[in-house]
Amino acid sequence: MVLTDGTIEGFVGGNCVAASVREYALKSLASTEPLLLRVAPGEPSHVQQEGAISVSNPCVSGGSIEIFLEPRIPAPRVLIVGNTPIAQALVVLGADLGMTMEQVTDATVAPDADDAALIVASHGWEEEPALESALRAQLPYIALVASRARGADVLASLNVDDEQRALVHSPAGLDLGARTPAEIALSILAQLIAERATTAASAASAPENVETAIDPVCGMSVVVAESSLHAEYNSATVYFCSSGCRAAFLADTERYAVAH
Repeated sequence: MVLTDGTIEGFVGGNCVAASVREYALKSLASTEPLLLRVAPGEPSHVQQEGAISVSNPCVSGGSIEIFLEPRIPAPRVLIVGNTPIAQALVVLGADLGMTMEQVTDATVAPDADDAALIVASHGWEEEPALESALRAQLPYIALVASRARGADVLASLNVDDEQRALVHSPAGLDLGARTPAEIALSILAQLIAERATTAASAASAPENVETAIDPVCGMSVVVAESSLHAEYNSATVYFCSSGCRAAFLADTERYAVAH
């Protein structure tokens, strides 16, 4: 298991392999896409293929390994504001879809930046404060259950700029011709799923935001993280793939400082 800070729980076949596993596991988590990692002996290099990457490293063991990296992302939390029939239907249906649904029925609405969505289905109760708090937290999906006319009035009353108002989905949900609370909840969650799929596709096509450094001894790519082996040199942090490389660097810093 590789945690989001790069900590590895378990054994993956040696320090050199662990450095590559840490790097590409974090990239897999960032993109939310699985990846087949192949590590083989040779001069440091990597070859990207669809759904797989082949990495060469100079580890003296000379072994090869294949590891399938599968990201396990926690279920997204969705805040539902209100205790109306639509709010209750959202809680039930969202849970069936694998989401973590949290219903807010008091005046305390505290969205977190990691939340997937906030849906206001309170029919007039605490709508403005809830929407403004979600906009401040920059949640990826914010929706208001209201008619087109009433929704426009609520959005106009928000203490935000027009660009932020445009981020609120109102009327909430896809136009499926929904009428009952369950149907309306279905249309809203369908819109949420579509928005999340679009965001995930954009993230998958973008470069993974994982900072790396080059081990000055062997030339391997190493994740810049507290969980990677490192040492301080000339007011800078130097990262290593293994304890052997770290020891070699510290024993002859003048030789390897040029590479760093």
